Amino acid sequence: MKAVFIISTLALAAGLAGCAVGPDYQRPSPVAGRPVAGTFSDGSTNQVLWKIAEPAANAPRGEWWQMFNDAELNRLETLAATNNQNLAVAAARFEESRALVGAARAGFYPQITVGGTPNGDLTRQRTSSNQPNQGKAAGASHTYNTFTAPLYFGWELDLWGRVRRLSEGAHARFFAAADDLEAARLGVAAEVANDYFLLRSLETEHSVITNTIVAYGRSLTLTQNRRRGGVASDLDVAQAETQLHSAEAQLPAIQLNLVQTRNALAELCGLPAMNFTVADGGAQSNQIPVVPSILPAELLEHRPDIASAERRMAAANADIGVAKAAFFPAVKINGLAGFQSVNAGSWFDWPSRLWAVGPNLELPLFTGGLNRAQLAMTRAAYDENVASYRQTVLGAFGDVENALAAQHLLAEEWDAENAALKAARRGLAVSENRYKAGLVTYLEVATAQAAALTHERTVVQLEGSRLAATVNLVKALGGGWTDANR
Repeated sequence: MKAVFIISTLALAAGLAGCAVGPDYQRPSPVAGRPVAGTFSDGSTNQVLWKIAEPAANAPRGEWWQMFNDAELNRLETLAATNNQNLAVAAARFEESRALVGAARAGFYPQITVGGTPNGDLTRQRTSSNQPNQGKAAGASHTYNTFTAPLYFGWELDLWGRVRRLSEGAHARFFAAADDLEAARLGVAAEVANDYFLLRSLETEHSVITNTIVAYGRSLTLTQNRRRGGVASDLDVAQAETQLHSAEAQLPAIQLNLVQTRNALAELCGLPAMNFTVADGGAQSNQIPVVPSILPAELLEHRPDIASAERRMAAANADIGVAKAAFFPAVKINGLAGFQSVNAGSWFDWPSRLWAVGPNLELPLFTGGLNRAQLAMTRAAYDENVASYRQTVLGAFGDVENALAAQHLLAEEWDAENAALKAARRGLAVSENRYKAGLVTYLEVATAQAAALTHERTVVQLEGSRLAATVNLVKALGGGWTDANR
């Protein structure tokens, strides 16, 4: 009869195993109440096709930074991927989430423990003299030893899917942690590239200012010689000195930015700033990759922050099922087996064996509103995650639009600045010739020098901005746009 009872209980559990309370997960629309735009715009007449897509953050990204063909950048990216401590934090969180999946899955299996009885495995006890008469004289007590070697068995029948929802949520959070790790890798790689290009831009600016100081020094010498010859005035000398010292004053700020940027790169690469160096880039100019006129919209699927937000929605949805299961009875099968004796010599004899098995039913009758509050909390948490997911998608749209616009508009600005720089250099040459001929004062030369230097620095800064815009586009798309980088 006992075997029949146990088999019947297990059969009932198997029959209800498909039942899981709470809503089954369905991904909400990326944008609440509005259709998604059909194209991306880069601020010009060009447009990039877009379609509704599935998050696919686990797609391989490859070493997208190699499109810049810079060996030193490749070295720094490898260092950062190996040594960056923020990546180490994200990797540890990923391992934590992997362990939580195992912990949640353990609820599907029986739990078996040895020992740990409430009275201990070896107990000496005295009974009460006032206990009911059990064959001994009234008022008599009894003192004896108890030796117990128990084996406990416990299994919760997952009738309402509580354990399944816990496992479902743990799996979703595990994949979210994996996506977070990918987001951290992408973010660190992009930051290394941006800081590296900023460093190269600052180095070029420093070279421009240094060369300008040398040129201004020659102009000052020429003006002083002309003053001694009575051709130039003291005002001309003062203006030439002002130009020289103004250029010299610009160097410390650039040098400070160089130090700070180099130290930021050291931190990203996980190395002490005092031992960190970046190889000389020489006169080589970084290559700006050509962005295709049409980018496949599936690239946005690679964004790990979107995939992570979507997986957290799924986990929050599973939490609702866990909270709902708390309203229903919990059925557990508990068992006990082992040996028990009042004599150590017969502790493990066959007659000392004992066992017990049976169901345990827990029905929540009154919890003071705890279950209702927890259910309301999980539903609110789900709504929060839906809003966070939609905000992440909206941010992704904005990031791509901004990056595409930067690609297009910075290229136009760079072309215009190059044209302006060429004109400024021609104007400076004319002014210097007119000054040497005694047709104008040094003020005209100083004005032309200032204009040429401003345009030259602007061109250098725009080159760095264009490289940074390319990196930002890579990051906005989730990592590259070529087959090798996807």
